Amino acid sequence: MKNELVLLAGTRETCKELTEQLKGILGQYIRIKSFASEEYLPPLIEDALIVYSSYLIHDEVKHVIAPSCEVITAHRTVNYQYIDYLFEIPNDTNVLFVNDFPQSTIDSIETLDRLGIRHLRYIPYSPGREVPDSIEVAVTPGEMELIPSSIPTKLNLGVRLIDIHTIMAIIDYFELPEALRINITDKYTGKIIELSKKLSSLKQEADKLNQYLKRVVDGVNDGILAFDSSGSISVFNKELERMIGISPEYALKKKIGQVFRNNELLDFLLNDEAGDQEAFTVRQTNLLVHRFPMKNDNTIVATFKNMDETIEMERRVKLELQKKGFVSKYTFQSILGESQTLQETIRIAKKLSLSDLPILVQGESGTGKELFTGAIHSESSRKNAPFLGINCNALPEELLESELFGYEDGAFTGARKGGKKGLFEQADQGTLFLDEIGDISMKLQARLLRVLEEWEIRRIGGNKIIPINVRIIAATNRNLKHMIEEGRFREDLYHRLKVLSLSIPSLRQRRTDIPILIKSFIRQSQKPAADITEDTLELLSQMEWKGNIRELKNVVQYMLAVSDDNVLKVSDLPADLAPARVQLTPKTLTNLKAEHKILLTFIAELNEKGIPASRKKLSALTQNTNFPLTEQQARLRLKELEQLGFVIIRQGRSGTNVTEKGLEFALSNN
Repeated sequence: MKNELVLLAGTRETCKELTEQLKGILGQYIRIKSFASEEYLPPLIEDALIVYSSYLIHDEVKHVIAPSCEVITAHRTVNYQYIDYLFEIPNDTNVLFVNDFPQSTIDSIETLDRLGIRHLRYIPYSPGREVPDSIEVAVTPGEMELIPSSIPTKLNLGVRLIDIHTIMAIIDYFELPEALRINITDKYTGKIIELSKKLSSLKQEADKLNQYLKRVVDGVNDGILAFDSSGSISVFNKELERMIGISPEYALKKKIGQVFRNNELLDFLLNDEAGDQEAFTVRQTNLLVHRFPMKNDNTIVATFKNMDETIEMERRVKLELQKKGFVSKYTFQSILGESQTLQETIRIAKKLSLSDLPILVQGESGTGKELFTGAIHSESSRKNAPFLGINCNALPEELLESELFGYEDGAFTGARKGGKKGLFEQADQGTLFLDEIGDISMKLQARLLRVLEEWEIRRIGGNKIIPINVRIIAATNRNLKHMIEEGRFREDLYHRLKVLSLSIPSLRQRRTDIPILIKSFIRQSQKPAADITEDTLELLSQMEWKGNIRELKNVVQYMLAVSDDNVLKVSDLPADLAPARVQLTPKTLTNLKAEHKILLTFIAELNEKGIPASRKKLSALTQNTNFPLTEQQARLRLKELEQLGFVIIRQGRSGTNVTEKGLEFALSNN
């Protein structure tokens, strides 16, 4: 009685796996030998049952098989232990199927097709073939080394096993007991049940996850829509139903064009070249729609925000911050003035507001550093978060430290029970304005430097490290570089604070804005209907204003308080601002002469071209000079030139003409 089986396989890996399979089933009944043609074949095999691992090896091994041998060619099937890998790959994914020979690759794919595993697009590959573009996943029955290195995801399905039909043929050949046949059938059935349980468990987990995700998607405050490349809707949450009145039950699995009738919205959602975000009105609801493709899944996801509700929510957040005093009172619209210098400063400040980096604001006292800082916060991405400020010169060192960093319960005598959050914690996600930064002690400079390096703080008396997310804007009227040279300010802190910088112009650098500021101060006062004489306005525009806008505002408030009627006059000025002193300073006289010459030059040019020299035209022409004049200032200067005999002022369209005497003065070197 023949009782020897010889397995002949092509590769060592296949030979090893199939030998273990056969021995596990038949090892106690028959002798089993095996050979891999790539390694070694015996000279001759006699009186044995030969089992080919594949019909493809026949030509390689036929010369070692004696006529006394019977041959069975094995049918192979997928390795059940790894089959679930395939079910984890999304439907319709292009998958490179890799095997050692083209025909064995085709055979493997056909086996999967017969088993009903058809949810993937298999692309056959064997050594020597070209690798298709854009393939992310490759699978192989045990030939991992053959997968091209360019494929990021590689899955081993294990060597294909001999199927039950071949096993039964071997049992028949050796006339083995019927009980073995039943036992093997039961084992195969058990394996199928085991796999079914595994797949069922995976399905249950997936269903649970889907239910969880559905609750999450339905629980968010945004409407969420997802659809595939064919336009079929796969996600449509409850919030989107609330916004537009269409139920998920109606929308799911329908084409997007059946659900949405707004053509502009459809074009936006379906057009790959459309922008990321646009506003639409859908069923009388104003919506902001954000669209982003998930290319790996051939899916488009769109989120919908109710713009009216978003605006209302932002308003409530702002009100809460206002109640706590954690909000900026200023925007760029709060900054008054039309001078070129100021407008350029505003332009730069708006650019800086788009960043989250620290800013050092420098300028003389009274120029409006806090106003600019508040405007930068109001224009930034942190505008709905807290804005807090502190004057570092207004508090003693110990108190300033506790205000900035906070303290724990019992940190020092008089400490509030339960401790207190510092400004860094209170301003989290927002902006912290450190005014007069040049006045802090070296000790606090060291602590502030650590914050800017690590973005974390520790309260006074505490051990806990607290991470913070705050934008720092510091301001000073001091020359920090001189202080560094004198050893009174840390250079490393200076560079940490001055990542970005903004220089605020003095009032002397923007004289044309003085009339605008004065009239604004009057409107905001207890005498909003008050006026000011032209000569007073001109006089105030020529002053030096060492205290800048703050000083100017104080003077206007004084004049409003002491004036007898609703017109502010030179006589209402404070005693220390005597008109004679202002008018007779050498600088004022030099400026006056320069303004006269500039006006005479422009009048002469306009006269030559036959263009009327109006106050409006002359004011516009001076804007790009060192002495820009408002229309009111131009009017006063023209009166002065007329009194000097340099111009003739005519009524109506003729405008002003320059005299010979005026031309002479304009061309003189005096």
